[in-house]
Amino acid sequence: MDRILIIEDDPETAEAVAGIVRDLGCQPVICGTLDDGVRAAQGDFRVIVLDRMLPGGDGVAAIADLRTAGSRALILVLSALGRAANRVEGLERGADDYLPKPFEPDELRARLRALLRRGAMQSLDNDLLAFGELEIRIKARTVHVRRAHVAVSPKEFELITFLARNAGHVVTRMQLLENVWNLHFDPQTNVVDVHVGRLRRKLEQAGSAAIQTARGEGYVFAPLEPM
Repeated sequence: MDRILIIEDDPETAEAVAGIVRDLGCQPVICGTLDDGVRAAQGDFRVIVLDRMLPGGDGVAAIADLRTAGSRALILVLSALGRAANRVEGLERGADDYLPKPFEPDELRARLRALLRRGAMQSLDNDLLAFGELEIRIKARTVHVRRAHVAVSPKEFELITFLARNAGHVVTRMQLLENVWNLHFDPQTNVVDVHVGRLRRKLEQAGSAAIQTARGEGYVFAPLEPM
């Protein structure tokens, strides 16, 4: 069972977060002080949910200490300091996500699920991107689902690689035009949607619902459970 570390000094908030963690099928571990959290972070955790105003100091200021302690977990800061400047500071100091308090349980659940999916992607020797049963071989420029080869065009390979490297995040059509097609203007065509649609059909036929649509925004690479 995947474990999620919750560093939060308010017992009610900590238990609310723990309940959401259990709903996601993960095991919560709660620490009430920053020092205890940094020590616990040396263990094997997929995600750390980190408050800012903690006994022992500012959680965001301690992100470097968490990394020094050996933690490779993704970090979601959950804080009453929710102004734009606070969020920017948290992200610039190493947080992977930042959610202000009070939070909606459904939003926290969705953000944790996105981090778990993102964390499931492994990068080995800069060659293999593995996300569940979907594998992308960078040097060979091949895609496999459940060890079965998925025939993709060169442009489709660039597309899936860019999406996978940004797993769990919304990628806009303009970002795809700039990074996959090297176009820094909108050509007023549906070239992105056509290629994404073709790639998505190939992956779904192989058994992977890897590309999700974020309506009005773009696309998210977030493989679901095997179809």
